[in-house]
Amino acid sequence: MYPLTLTPEPVQQRSFVWLRPLLPGDLGWVISRHGAVYASEYGLDRSFEVKVAEIVVEVMRNFDRDRDAAWIAEYEGRPVGSVFVVNAGDDTAKLRLLIVDREARGQGVGRILTAAAIGFAREAGYKRMVLWTMGMLAAARTIYTKAGFRLTESVPGISFGCHIIDETWELDLD
Repeated sequence: MYPLTLTPEPVQQRSFVWLRPLLPGDLGWVISRHGAVYASEYGLDRSFEVKVAEIVVEVMRNFDRDRDAAWIAEYEGRPVGSVFVVNAGDDTAKLRLLIVDREARGQGVGRILTAAAIGFAREAGYKRMVLWTMGMLAAARTIYTKAGFRLTESVPGISFGCHIIDETWELDLD
């Protein structure tokens, strides 16, 4: 697995957020947190959690340690965030499943996870990175913009029981 060289970051001036590889039980946590957070904060229905579960299964079935990576952000011994990097073909990495629990937001956890994903993608030799998000996710969009991603497509529609704007973002890694 990609050797993570990021230093831990202080959260609330008492403890540190650590990034670690996946452990048994983490995949269920990623699916559960996405379902719960997106339902309570954005009103998405159960089909979103099903979609996340499908993504997790697909990623893990095809996981290649040289081209894919996944981390859990841990605070005080419990998971508070995740991010995955997967091979999207054509020298392109795809950032997937970035989430940060409410209690850890505003502390740089999303930035740390995104930086780890980008760093891995560069070291793995990818030329660009893409991601999909929803327009309503203002904090995530800010993280992506500050990391150098640019919005390349924005399409309104109805998904997961809500009106959403599907967005595609790209980052040149050269």
